[in-house]
Amino acid sequence: MPANAASRARPALSLSVQTGEGVSGAPVPAPRLRRWVRAALAGDARITLRFVGPGEGRSLNREFRGRDYATNVLTFDYGESGPAGAPRGPGRAPAAGAPSRSADIVICVPVVEREARRQRKRVDHHLAHLVIHGVLHAQGFGHDDEIEAQAMQALETALLRRFRIGDPYARTRGPGVAPPARNRPARR
Repeated sequence: MPANAASRARPALSLSVQTGEGVSGAPVPAPRLRRWVRAALAGDARITLRFVGPGEGRSLNREFRGRDYATNVLTFDYGESGPAGAPRGPGRAPAAGAPSRSADIVICVPVVEREARRQRKRVDHHLAHLVIHGVLHAQGFGHDDEIEAQAMQALETALLRRFRIGDPYARTRGPGVAPPARNRPARR
């Protein structure tokens, strides 16, 4: 099999969807969540998407990040479940036979709904962005510095475009500001 990304077999995905107290169910159907997760995957993964209320969101953010408020998305990356020493890092696609990624992605539904209203976005579009954002974090992408942030934002924007969802960062860049340079091709 050729080594390029287009010819790779589709990554295996084990997806679990959970809801916490105060959340009646996933905000969108599971097949839609699965499509968003798959779009951002570069390799095999076990992902749990957990939709929570503000109490659980705040508690997790306080315990693991030292911030006493509910945030929109938290990613708990458990790394690769294969042999120690396997290559890792932002943007590094797993080699054939690479171990699976494992992560929990926690999304606080009331925060997502509030942000979507404030930003005048559809809730499902904002949710798609945060699911993709969390999956990219689980694979080592980050936004700790400007270069990383621009690369991650460009990839998120390209992935969302596949679902006919506009650039989630357009408002933060301001009018007349070009989108970040594409440092990585969109994954198919």
